[in-house]
Amino acid sequence: GLVDVMGGKAYAFSGKRGEMKAIDLPSDLEALVEEYGEQIKEQIAENDEHLMEKYFEGEAFTPDEESEGMRKAITAGSIMPVLVGSAQENLGISFALDLVTRYMPTPVDGHPVTAVKEDGEKILLHSESEGPLAAFIFKTFVDPFVGRISLFRVFSGTFKDEGTIYNVNQEKEERLIGLNFQNGKKQQPTEVVVAGDIGAIAKLSETKTLDTLTTKAEPLRIEGPEMPVPCLTLAIAPVNKGEEEKIMQGLVRLQDEDVTFTIVNDAETRQFRLSGLGEVQLDVISARLKSKFGVEAVLSEPRIAYRETIRKKVKVQGRHKKQTGGHGQYGDVWIVFEPGTEEGLEFAEEVFGGSVPKNYFPAVEKGLQEAIVEGVLAGYPIVNLKATLVDGSYHDVDSNELSFKLAARLAYRAGLPQADPVLLEPIDKLYVHIPDDFLGDIMGDLNKRRGRIHGINADSIPGFQVVEAEAPRAEIAKYATDLKSMTQGRGWFTVEFVRYEQVPQNIADRIIAAAQSEE
Repeated sequence: GLVDVMGGKAYAFSGKRGEMKAIDLPSDLEALVEEYGEQIKEQIAENDEHLMEKYFEGEAFTPDEESEGMRKAITAGSIMPVLVGSAQENLGISFALDLVTRYMPTPVDGHPVTAVKEDGEKILLHSESEGPLAAFIFKTFVDPFVGRISLFRVFSGTFKDEGTIYNVNQEKEERLIGLNFQNGKKQQPTEVVVAGDIGAIAKLSETKTLDTLTTKAEPLRIEGPEMPVPCLTLAIAPVNKGEEEKIMQGLVRLQDEDVTFTIVNDAETRQFRLSGLGEVQLDVISARLKSKFGVEAVLSEPRIAYRETIRKKVKVQGRHKKQTGGHGQYGDVWIVFEPGTEEGLEFAEEVFGGSVPKNYFPAVEKGLQEAIVEGVLAGYPIVNLKATLVDGSYHDVDSNELSFKLAARLAYRAGLPQADPVLLEPIDKLYVHIPDDFLGDIMGDLNKRRGRIHGINADSIPGFQVVEAEAPRAEIAKYATDLKSMTQGRGWFTVEFVRYEQVPQNIADRIIAAAQSEE
């Protein structure tokens, strides 16, 4: 059963449909109910001068005064109601809905929302049916029979079925094929949706979640809520080979319904990278791919995009010579390899006396550009490499661009192993938001992940701290899950790439061995 503190009554559940039957209030709860009821009445009185006077004079509130006072207190945030029930067992649901109708703020009571006019001016919108039209798309879903359905709330004005509507975010007009009220899985047609109400439109081709529908003559864009940033990335692949395109098509359609995940086709690691807020969300997406699109997918930790570079300066020769009857092939270069300042290849030439003709310089550079895609340690791309062509030789008949291109690649393969090559790993910056009580545990955990703490600051949320840190990407692959576990589900973080750093030798040895075993 349950106890209604405001009414001072107890109820027992009976029957299969969760019917409620009034019973006597248990004697052991009478004092507690009275205490809590008095606290609620005091909070109600604090938001209304008239009720404050009645409270101090010991007069009881009328039902209407109680409802109005409770609504004001909830709107002000001084009371946060807790309603109990079980949706699965259908217990207490009707009672909770009745209390929502009686006590919760109406759209008129709610806080105004900010909208941006065409000239950039910001205005506050109140729930006024006579005001300018602004309807906010808060959810999109796909009905198997109707198709794509956009749910919206009218924050200002009156939404009428007049043939077209203007999407200010996409700067496009959309054709309307009827307005509806969504009642469970059914649509109830309507001609108008007034301010404060929620409606549904089917088959809008350009409109997405968080867009604003308005009039072209007086466009308004409602500032949407700040959406959480994906912090967990997993690789997703089909169980059956050849269904990669079906997975991508399915994920793109699911993005219409859930704007908090992203999908990227990573050409370097040759994986689809699925990013979301946690493992539960990504598991649900994988399950929906199977149920809605018939594609069975498997999630795994993504490959890390390592890099390689060198630490020493070396001078090496690369000579390509081939005689096959008739014209042969001949190219000969001396190249100095050294650490560079640019991210990719920095090519220069210091050839004197025409030992290598200028028309072959581009071929040498192209050969090196193609070579640095694969490093000499574990096959990862080379970065921060400077290559200077200093000498060489050529043959009047047998030399050509291909010969010098191959000679440059031979010099690369011969020189880099001598130049003290090292492995680099991506370093990410973390902003970890956690309750004060878990600060010590989080700092210790980050240290175990080879992280560096850069600062600890008070969060905008009372009782929370923000830990600013840097850590290798390989160490935080499942950090979203681990953080929730360590903070009882209350912690979260954002992450962004900052730079590459050298991998410790013992870890680099394992990565190189693993890469070589895959070849």
